[in-house]
This record gives sequence, structure tokens and C-alpha cells, in this order.
Amino acid sequence: MTSDVTTDDETRLAGDMTLVDHLRELRDRLVRSALAILIGALLGWIFYERIFDFLTLPYCDAVGAKRGTCALTSFDPLEPFGFRAQVAAYSGIFFALPVIFYQLWRFIAPGLYRKEKVYAATFVVVSTTLFLAGAAVAYLTLPKALEFLLSVGGEGINNLTNVTKYTTLVLFTMAAFGVGFEFPIVLIALQFVGIVQPSTLARWRREAVVGITALAALITPSVDPISMFALAIPLYVFYEVSILVGKLIVRRREKALRSS
Repeated sequence: MTSDVTTDDETRLAGDMTLVDHLRELRDRLVRSALAILIGALLGWIFYERIFDFLTLPYCDAVGAKRGTCALTSFDPLEPFGFRAQVAAYSGIFFALPVIFYQLWRFIAPGLYRKEKVYAATFVVVSTTLFLAGAAVAYLTLPKALEFLLSVGGEGINNLTNVTKYTTLVLFTMAAFGVGFEFPIVLIALQFVGIVQPSTLARWRREAVVGITALAALITPSVDPISMFALAIPLYVFYEVSILVGKLIVRRREKALRSS
């Protein structure tokens, strides 16, 4: 293939790649992503104290204690080391997210046309932003959710919160919200390729409310109503936004057909 082909109908670069080339390319992207996670994990280990303070702040707010005075419980002398390693590993994935998404885009890009590459890059940026936004919403709602969970059993229960279980709950909640916030990307992609029409989504609004509520209840690790509605409400807003974006996509296609 020559390098002077610049039209949108250019032959896809992936067509010149064999299966072995694809596997080699996938291996290289995975290795680079793994190295980014490793570097991020080292940073997580080094800055463990600050990360730990960040993760425990919602718990401190929930129990009404000052920062640094709300102690979590460990019943195993080996647990602190494992816990620190867990925090470092999750931090590595978090820090490496931009690199991971970039490597994903670089792996997909050779098989796309020029215009499709622009869309792919946009989807990568938007999906990363939405994931981080979801994690931020989860973190901000955690104090109220924890307050509910700690008080729902009544005053007769002395809550001794285990450090590993608490951190797992926090990280899984942030991850669940981050994945949930990818919902509009899926809907827009389905409309972009023509599998679903915006008019169909508009007719399914009532069913969408029920489905979104059930999905939020299913993927929220704490299963408390505060977290569930904190996830469900943005998801429904995203549902409406995806319909508007889908209508714009349809209008652009119709305009392109009329002008051709």
C-alpha cells in the first residue's frame, strides 16, 4: 500500500496484516498497558498514605469523626501488607487508564478509515471522562450511603469495619459507577451503526426507567437506596441525551443522502 492515499475510501491498513501480525500487535499493546499498570502500582505503593486517607474520608464523614481519627479494623497481622498491595494494584489500574484506552485505540485504528479514526478517538476520550465522572459521583455519595448502612441495623450494633472489606466496597462501588456511566456510549454506538433507532428508544422510555432502576440495583455493590438512585438518575439522563445524539446522527445521514 502506498502512503499517498488520503481519501476516505482508502484501503484499510489492517487488510495488509496477517493473523500473526494482529496477535503480535495485540501482545505489544497488552505489554505496554501492563507496564503502565506496573508503574501506576509503584506510584500507588509510594503514595499509599495519601491514597488511604482519600479512601477512608467517606467513612470518616459517615461516622462523624475527624480526618485521621476514624480507625478501621484488621484481625490478621498479614492483612495490612495485603491491603497495601491491593490499594497499589487498583491505583495502578486507575493511573494507567489513559494509557490503556490509548493502546486500545491504537490497536483498533489501523482497521478504520480516516473519519472512523476520528470517531474512535472521540469515543476513547469520552469513555475515559465518563468513567472518571462515574467514579467521582460514587465517591461523593459514599458518605451518605455508609451512614445509612451503618445505622440501618439500629443502635445496638457496634460496627467494627474491616479495612479490606471497606476498601473493596469503596473501590467496587466506584468501578460500578464508572462502568455504568459508559451506558450512553453503548446506546450511541448502537444508533451509530443503525442497530437501534432514536425513535425506538423514545418509545421505550417507560421500559427504560424500569430497566435502568433494576440495573442500578444489580451493579451497586452496597445495594443501598442512596447509591442506587445516585446511579439510576444519571443513567436515565444519559438515556435521554443518547436519544438527542441519535437524532443528530440520523439528520446528518439524511442530509448526506440528499446531497449525494
